[in-house]
Amino acid sequence: MSSFSAQSSRQLGDNEAHHFGRVFPSSPLPLDSRCGDSLPSVQSPPTFGFLLDIDGVLVRGHRVIPAALEAFRRLVNSHGQLRVPVVFVTNAGNILQQSKAQELSALLGFKVEPDQVILSHSPMKLFSQYHSKRMLVSGQGPLVENARALGFENVVTVDELRMAFPVLDMVDLQRRPKTTPLLRNDFPAIEGVLLLGEPVRWETSLQLIMDVLLSNGNPGTGLATAPYPHLPVLASNMDLLWMAEAKMPRFGHGTFLLCLETIYQKMTGKELRYEGLMGKPSVLTYQYAEDLIRQQAERRGWAAPIRTLYAIGDNPMSDVYGANLFHKYLQMAKRDGAEEQGAGGLWKQRPSATQSCASILVCTGVYSPKGTEPTQPAQGVEEAPFHGHRDFSFSPGLMEASHIVNDVNEAVQLVFHKEGWVL
Repeated sequence: MSSFSAQSSRQLGDNEAHHFGRVFPSSPLPLDSRCGDSLPSVQSPPTFGFLLDIDGVLVRGHRVIPAALEAFRRLVNSHGQLRVPVVFVTNAGNILQQSKAQELSALLGFKVEPDQVILSHSPMKLFSQYHSKRMLVSGQGPLVENARALGFENVVTVDELRMAFPVLDMVDLQRRPKTTPLLRNDFPAIEGVLLLGEPVRWETSLQLIMDVLLSNGNPGTGLATAPYPHLPVLASNMDLLWMAEAKMPRFGHGTFLLCLETIYQKMTGKELRYEGLMGKPSVLTYQYAEDLIRQQAERRGWAAPIRTLYAIGDNPMSDVYGANLFHKYLQMAKRDGAEEQGAGGLWKQRPSATQSCASILVCTGVYSPKGTEPTQPAQGVEEAPFHGHRDFSFSPGLMEASHIVNDVNEAVQLVFHKEGWVL
């Protein structure tokens, strides 16, 4: 299991149904009670901010959701500046932060800065103890560039490993070597595994990652007994599913992790362990986002502290669970002076002014109001499937959104009304 992310989720998740109350009423506000399309000409500094998911909330695939454009007409003033601090928190990771900011700018019609975007692997910048190690990196897109931007100085891609040891990749008959190559003994040992996102050829990545773990970083050799604990594994993006243009959800990196964990368990009889597991719903990701919100408010000269965060998403397991878990963490920290549990001692920031994090679920992505979400089944009734990661305990209270609305525009209206930002 993860050395800290799962532990904190279990501590915070137990008996949530008894501890986590609703923030909003259970039905949408009537139309006549929602805020108008414009804000007062003189507005007090905001004391709240938004954490916005991207896929299923703002876009579907490469198409912007119309409600997102309406939402940002409310959020952006006539000078093209945000009226409140906004951070985009996505579990995607196969793109550069700068590129994602440019993509959002083009879709939403205002300038999105790179430091407003949190990718699933962004908190890996904090794992400096692994930055100098030789790491096998799995995923797609600008893998090496992303790894280096996170601070990792010495990375090897799965393709580079496959080229160095061609006999390891044997599933695809077309790629099998026609002759037996000489074994290499000049390939430096791999010291850890970095899982940034779902790869393209799952069978190749699964095989070579297993080779590295079972050989203690020397995949050209074999060991009589697999080492345990194995080499450190850092992973980001636990989403089992995500929503693109297709009518049904698509496999996410969480599905790939599930495959890897199952194979490792089947082959060794032991549990695959993570030294770091991040992306929503990890508390560490929300701490990271909270700090960016604070920095953004300071740059704009907003003196009032940001006390409330509103997390808007479409995935109950990542967006709702994560926001509610962070809310519970904030309550525990305020009540007990709790340590930074979500970061395992990695996170160091100034004392937080944030008091709460409310989850708002939209119906434009993974979540469908016609579907059923995992809840505690009645006696004798088959248990609904839990789509969360193995290391995050199932807690019905954490799966319950503070509010469910149709789309992100309705969510923004609801927050403005709650915060008194109305004419």
